[in-house]
Amino acid sequence: MIRFTRMTVSAHCDLPCGVYDPAQARIEAESIKAICKKVAENDDPDFRTRAAIIKESRSHLVKEHLWVLWTDYFKPPHFEKYPNLNALFNEATKLAGASGTKGSFDEAQADALLAKIAEIDAIFWETKKA
Repeated sequence: MIRFTRMTVSAHCDLPCGVYDPAQARIEAESIKAICKKVAENDDPDFRTRAAIIKESRSHLVKEHLWVLWTDYFKPPHFEKYPNLNALFNEATKLAGASGTKGSFDEAQADALLAKIAEIDAIFWETKKA
């Protein structure tokens, strides 16, 4: 006779927390800012087209990295302790979207995106201390 025991386990995240890090989003956002600077200095239409394709791809990667943090790493206790966290993620992903860095070469948009990621990063590392 085989006997099965039911056991309840609890974990903060799906995998060891080391797989989550806002640095991934920041690196992509820094690439976006660098592309914006290069495009401002170059009038070649082929260069600008290639830059737009890369920038749009990097913007999408920023959103993906942020979405993973938002949906997989951060849990209800974090949102209770940091009530602005949902708004930060919403604002950051919109800054990486069509009305933000994905849709323009505006360095100010890239700077605003980097600032939001920095705010998320600060909260992320605060949660790692707990």
